[in-house]
Amino acid sequence: MRINYEKRIFGLDLMRAIAISMVIGAHAIWIVPEANGIIPDILSLVGVMGVEVFFVLSGFLIGRIVYKIFVSDDFNFDKIKYFWVRRWFRTLPNYYLILIVNIGIALYLGINLSGYRLWQYFFFIQNLAWEMQGFFPESWSLPVEEFAYIIGPLLLYSVHCFKFNISNSKLFAIVTILIIVFFNLTKIIYNYNVGDSDLIFWNVNLKAVTIYRVDAIYFGVLAAYISMCKPEFWKKAAWIGVVIGAAIVLGLNLLLSIKQLFINTHPYFWNVLYLPMHSIAIACCLPLLSGIKSAPRFIAMPITKISVISYSMYLLHYSIVLQLLKYFMPSKAMGGLDIVIYIMVYMLITVVLSYFVYRLYENPLTNLRDSKFIKGRFKI
Repeated sequence: MRINYEKRIFGLDLMRAIAISMVIGAHAIWIVPEANGIIPDILSLVGVMGVEVFFVLSGFLIGRIVYKIFVSDDFNFDKIKYFWVRRWFRTLPNYYLILIVNIGIALYLGINLSGYRLWQYFFFIQNLAWEMQGFFPESWSLPVEEFAYIIGPLLLYSVHCFKFNISNSKLFAIVTILIIVFFNLTKIIYNYNVGDSDLIFWNVNLKAVTIYRVDAIYFGVLAAYISMCKPEFWKKAAWIGVVIGAAIVLGLNLLLSIKQLFINTHPYFWNVLYLPMHSIAIACCLPLLSGIKSAPRFIAMPITKISVISYSMYLLHYSIVLQLLKYFMPSKAMGGLDIVIYIMVYMLITVVLSYFVYRLYENPLTNLRDSKFIKGRFKI
């Protein structure tokens, strides 16, 4: 795997590597599902945080791209379509490959798929405004990403057509803030309409439902806007941002423990505040991390490689690697050192398999987006 380290930002690779490590580490709970206590609870929260890091980081990266497109003198719809094509070359091939493999594995294992609306997975609407299905459950974040890619650029193009007497830079900020406000209002409506619930219900009916989650990505987009338009403030906010972000995360989760903020007694906290506050905390860390351009090669190499294959790792680790391991090597009777070895095998297989998927499939297809043929279709 050849990586041009000079073109990468180490701090953002570090974020991505930490995020995928949090997710696959949290899902290791499935190896010992009967486990209970503080460690499984912490791991569950760590998994939630891992995906939130992905969302905010994704928003930051696409926000910088879309902002440059939108404020350019030759902004037009072709540029938006090319942005979409580039994102889809990056996200769709892996997703559809792993989706089809998951269907094949389910049929091989004799899992009855008649109760699932599989056609929805092909259009990214499996969790649009309803409970996330149990099949390929980690795919819930992909529709959030895909709809976020569409909504913002479409709104930006629409307001641009009205020829408001406002600079495109300010319009970008206004549209971004309105998107954040709108998708936080959906959470307020959810909180108003849903009665008593528990964290299992919350996990599949709010946390993993697209119409309640797009704001997580747009907190990252807002951070991108600040980084582009207020570069001096962005640099000065580096360390204080990390302190604020850490304080928010620690404060929220200490509050949960000290004040006993259970979802059945404090639904507003869980339904409306918990996830957005974590998005804000993660965004606060971006000024520092986006400023770390490089690191010593012995540190940068493993972290960057994990970052590069993180998308494949995310799609493969749970429904494919862990499910097949559990099928062929049941872990119920295991304990102690055997469980540790099992977890290490699970993580090693995930990394190795992800490397080959990236090298042989994901990267070649992603590179097609820069071909002369694709660029020529959009006059780029």
